[in-house]
Parts: sequence; structure tokens; C-alpha cells
Amino acid sequence: QVQLQESGPGLVKPSQTLSLTCTVSGASITTNYYYWSWIRQPPGKGLEWIGYIRYSGGAYYSPSLESRTSISRDTAKNQFALQLSSVTPEDTAVYYCARTREDPSIATISAYDYWGQGTQVTVSS
Repeated sequence: QVQLQESGPGLVKPSQTLSLTCTVSGASITTNYYYWSWIRQPPGKGLEWIGYIRYSGGAYYSPSLESRTSISRDTAKNQFALQLSSVTPEDTAVYYCARTREDPSIATISAYDYWGQGTQVTVSS
């Protein structure tokens, strides 16, 4: 059974960096052909794909967030992490980590087979 669990601060001040970690169990993040994504859902809006790190370690980001986003991994801990810099209240959302075998930059939500439960992050002073 594959499980993903997000963790990190629930409150971040404007202009600071949001940092979240996704801990994966039941599967290795280095297993061939899987992509590990971060996705968010602002209040009252739809899901927004943020970026991914692939099984080989390469990362790719949504063009709209690329300048502020970094995704990295710790293979020893089987974790991958999101950093989003210079946050504003518009970055307030539920943040999810999820897995897919399709290129997340073009995949639909239905392509994801496992999701974390999501973690609320609020940007406020």
C-alpha cells in the first residue's frame, strides 16, 4: 500500500519561504517512470499543478510558478520537498503531494494514483 504524507508549517508570513515535505511509504521515489508532484488548491478554486521531481531526480515546474519554486528529494528518507519563495496571501491553499506515471506537465488529475491527505498552508502576517 503506497502512502504519501505531507508535513510542514501551517502558517507562513508574507515574503517568507514555504517549505513542505512529502514522506512516501510503500514505494520508492526512485522507482523507474514515476513522477512525484506537488499540487495545490486555493480556497474556492480548482487544483493547480506546481511541479514534479521524477524518478531520476530531475525536476520541472509550472511556468507560472517556476521563478519561485524548488523541488528536491532525499532518497535515503524516501522524501521529496517543496520550497516556494516570496509567498503572498494568494499562495494560501491546501497543498498535496501525489504520484503519477504520466508526465505531470500534461497529465490530467485522473492520472494520479496516490495522493497525500493534503495540508493547509495559510500565508498571513
